Amino acid sequence: MGETDATEGDGGEGGDGAEGGSEARFLLLCALTGLGAGLVGSLFLLGIDALLVWPRRLAGELSGLPLVAASAAITMTMTLLAVALVRGYAPEASGSGVQEIEGAMVGKRRLRWRLVLPVKLFGGLIALGSGLALGREGPTIHMGASVGAALSETYRTSETERRGLLASGAGAGLASAFNAPVGGVLLVIEEMREEFPNNLRTYLGLLVAAVVATSVTQAITGTGPMMPVAAEMPPLGLLPAFLLLGLGVGLVGVLLNASLLRLLDFAARTARWSPYLYPAVIGLAVGTLLVVLPQSVTGGEHVVVELGAQHVALGALVLLSVVRFATLVGSYSSGVPGGIFAPMLALAFCLGLAFAEAADLLLPDIGIDPAAFAICAMGGLFVASVRAPLVGAVLILELTGAYVLMLPIVLTCATAELVAQRCGGRPIYALLLERTLALEARAKGQPAGE
Repeated sequence: MGETDATEGDGGEGGDGAEGGSEARFLLLCALTGLGAGLVGSLFLLGIDALLVWPRRLAGELSGLPLVAASAAITMTMTLLAVALVRGYAPEASGSGVQEIEGAMVGKRRLRWRLVLPVKLFGGLIALGSGLALGREGPTIHMGASVGAALSETYRTSETERRGLLASGAGAGLASAFNAPVGGVLLVIEEMREEFPNNLRTYLGLLVAAVVATSVTQAITGTGPMMPVAAEMPPLGLLPAFLLLGLGVGLVGVLLNASLLRLLDFAARTARWSPYLYPAVIGLAVGTLLVVLPQSVTGGEHVVVELGAQHVALGALVLLSVVRFATLVGSYSSGVPGGIFAPMLALAFCLGLAFAEAADLLLPDIGIDPAAFAICAMGGLFVASVRAPLVGAVLILELTGAYVLMLPIVLTCATAELVAQRCGGRPIYALLLERTLALEARAKGQPAGE
């Protein structure tokens, strides 16, 4: 899949040669992909925000044990509904979808966009609206790629253009979800580098799609960073502390990936004898936490902003970190549509604040800014899990607007990448794709890898 793709002559209807169409035609399709991704991403964002008002309204009507019971029952019901929708119509719509796009780009998975688009949209609205600790970015990336797949099929593009449109839709999806056009472009270039057609036309198409999607989203939902957090550049003498921070979140990232896979396997084993027991338990637990410890659930974008504006004790931050870790792996393994980026970043923010509080107790007079460590921890944990250091650094800068922290963010991300590599950690989406292909081969009675 390298530069040889640029000369593939694999079909297409007429046109100007190997790519089966003019450059202007392809860029127009990329712009339309970005437009579709921006529209569906904005609708998804507004829908989730509208649905997530129910916990507050419920708290205005009930209190005490009745409130906890009602919240748990609502989240459980919504979780089961989302799981049933996925299992009944599009099992590949479960989870994030990034691994499905990577598989589709190399022909190992089929992107059934007619099913994935509605199931990911409505299933994702139900799941994220229930309060589960999942992010909107995964479904938006998957839906963006589905828009690209629809246009590719409709206009009968060449194979290279098809892959380019899938990648453009994915990048546009992340750009729309996080108002991060550069992060969306880098996600494809770095995370999907083995699948992405490496030529100037597809790079340009990716950029066009991301810019269009971001423009549409900003026109509908507003401009500015999605997780604005004020932070100050720490003194240069504090930079070694970010090496320790990168070490810590690097280890957590490896543990997170392993936990996600283990819980997915446990959920699959449980489903053999009781198909809906596991998601029901997850829904009950998350619904209870919506009342008892609300900052430990939901995607976490608002949690980051709230914690960044207040002082939280070390003990509370440690508790919040542990519970957010559990709700993230539990929610993702339940089988509903939802991403891991946003809840992972919220978890990292808690870990970074806890690190800063502990450092301040040990060295109270060195002027530590907790927000700086929290923001850098976001990049480090992302990199340790996804193994995409450029995406991690740039995405966090776009999400928070804390461009003054570029140096410590890069330092933390680089350290976390090295730690994850040293510990044998692998990219989460590569692991998820391998698991999906192995399960598919087992279902067909074939050896894994065929």
